[in-house]
Amino acid sequence: MTTTTKTEYEAVIGLETHCQLNTNTKIFCNCSTHFDSPPNTNVCPVCLGHPGVLPVLNEEVLNSAIKMGLAIEGEIARYSKFDRKQYFYPDLPKNYQISQFDLPIVEHGKLEIELVDPKTKEVRKKTIGITRLHMEEDAGKLVHAGSDRLAGSTHSLVDFNRTGIPLLEIVSEPDLRSGQEASEYAQELRRVVRYLGIGDGNMQEGSLRCDVNISVRPVGREEFGVKVEIKNMNSFSAIQKAIEYEIERQIEAIANGKPIIQETRLWEEGSQCTISMRVKEGSSDYRYFPEPDLPPMEVSEVQLENLRKLLPELPAKKRSRYEAEFGLSAYEARILADDRDIAVYFETVLATGVSVKAAVNWLTQDIAAYLNSNVGVTIKDIALKPENLAELITLIENGTISGKIAKDLLPELLVKGGSPKEIVESKGLIAISNPDELAEIIDKIIADNPDKLAQFRAGKTKLQGFFVGQIMKETGGKADPKLSNKILNEKLNG
Repeated sequence: MTTTTKTEYEAVIGLETHCQLNTNTKIFCNCSTHFDSPPNTNVCPVCLGHPGVLPVLNEEVLNSAIKMGLAIEGEIARYSKFDRKQYFYPDLPKNYQISQFDLPIVEHGKLEIELVDPKTKEVRKKTIGITRLHMEEDAGKLVHAGSDRLAGSTHSLVDFNRTGIPLLEIVSEPDLRSGQEASEYAQELRRVVRYLGIGDGNMQEGSLRCDVNISVRPVGREEFGVKVEIKNMNSFSAIQKAIEYEIERQIEAIANGKPIIQETRLWEEGSQCTISMRVKEGSSDYRYFPEPDLPPMEVSEVQLENLRKLLPELPAKKRSRYEAEFGLSAYEARILADDRDIAVYFETVLATGVSVKAAVNWLTQDIAAYLNSNVGVTIKDIALKPENLAELITLIENGTISGKIAKDLLPELLVKGGSPKEIVESKGLIAISNPDELAEIIDKIIADNPDKLAQFRAGKTKLQGFFVGQIMKETGGKADPKLSNKILNEKLNG
């Protein structure tokens, strides 16, 4: 396929995202929502659909839906209802799912995303429309078991623990145009969910699940192409890769005169491609009708305002404030606002009055590197408390220790915590700031390296770095950096 052919087409992408809420009990019964329980232990007659039982809405589910609706600036329905969505599958014990059809709790929202250029780190913003958000119950889970050389699995087991887990389904407008945009949209949704505290957004555990609808069309044409759905993506990188593959597959098919079939495809991580799962000959007929066992919901102005007051500062606004108030780059603001706990940590450090730049550098470089290399460890798990990081920064800024000493201390502080000042004093790490003592050390280093001195004075000024390194080596990193450089400059150029 030529590059010219690719540029003649554009992708049209929409996401259907299911977000699992972190309520203690299910949406319509008192069963636990605990993730790791043994199969079929978190079940009862209500979520198993026994005859004669009545569902009762968990109020926290409604509150979470309204909070999310406010966060995406959607229109909150003052009157909403539940519906029965009829379909038949082994993991759906009632043979219908309680969902919302024509009167969802939220419509017409939007979400601002940021797209980072991987090379320049420049950030571009884009607003994605959200068609609707509604509440529904989850289905169970099929586990395919046994092994047959020809047939594969020999039987399937069903676990109903997940049945009745509360979900928010969020449907985007077809405003996305690339795998990167879709991946970032899903990540931003997860940030908002986590900031609100209504879910953990863990894709690996299925707490956040995304189905992609994608078609391609010639650039400039308003009519959509044939839509293909992609399922089975359990990471943000998989969303991006699946979409990029599917765009190329569809464009290549069109270029070769092959029809695009309306179908559902699966993303295969191993082969890095999509494969056909089932053909869709038309839209599904779920035969919705109003759920007779649940009354309609009415949201009052008082309830709406009370929930609005509970909203935290959301990621997009926090990023904008960091840029405006602290002078951070869009890239720095994005890293610090990505996780609410990191943002709280950062702001707690700044409240002590230390340098913004120093706090940003420690959090986005050294501490971020530690968290990235220790999977499962979060900013809340480290022993280095915000006030201790501020103390460490202050020790550097007032010349008590060098930056090198601080970096040497960091691993211990991250694991054991404690006062950096007390540790520095107990280990005798206070910086050497006596000019006469430093001058004597520097004289000795210059005397021991006459060839390097001659080369420096002959024009190889980069050798100054060599002398700085020797000073730090000789003093065990305790030399006052500013004073050392001043004396070194005088002696090298004297």
